[in-house]
Amino acid sequence: MDNESLNEKTLEDVHTKEIDLVNRDPKRINDDVVKVDFEDVIAEPAGTYSFDGVWKASFTTFTVTKYWCYRLLTALVGIPLALIWGIFFAILSFLHIWAVVPCVKSYLIEIHCVSRVYSIFVHTFCDPLFEAMGKCLSNVRVTTIKEV
Repeated sequence: MDNESLNEKTLEDVHTKEIDLVNRDPKRINDDVVKVDFEDVIAEPAGTYSFDGVWKASFTTFTVTKYWCYRLLTALVGIPLALIWGIFFAILSFLHIWAVVPCVKSYLIEIHCVSRVYSIFVHTFCDPLFEAMGKCLSNVRVTTIKEV
């Protein structure tokens, strides 16, 4: 297998990647966000219980409603949002690759020149000044006296 066919195979694999229909959050990005069950929202303290049938019906109603509302919303809004997010991240990638990185590289090249000029300025003017001030003030002694 030559290098060109390997590159084509790699490029093809990125766009035809199999998705896992069982584990839909393999990187665990939603672990702490959307785990809301009936027990997390509704709870009856000891001594104030409703009828068992009402409690079971409430549990079933909550669970089924949450399940089907989520499915309905994803069916109606999921595809358009996936399209919007795909466009957004494509634009973000484009700007990063074609604008941000070249600007940062340009800035680093230009700042390197400025840093050399600044370094020469400091070594030429500031170093002798502070060295002379240090020699002048090196004989200053400070004593403290405590009065009682």
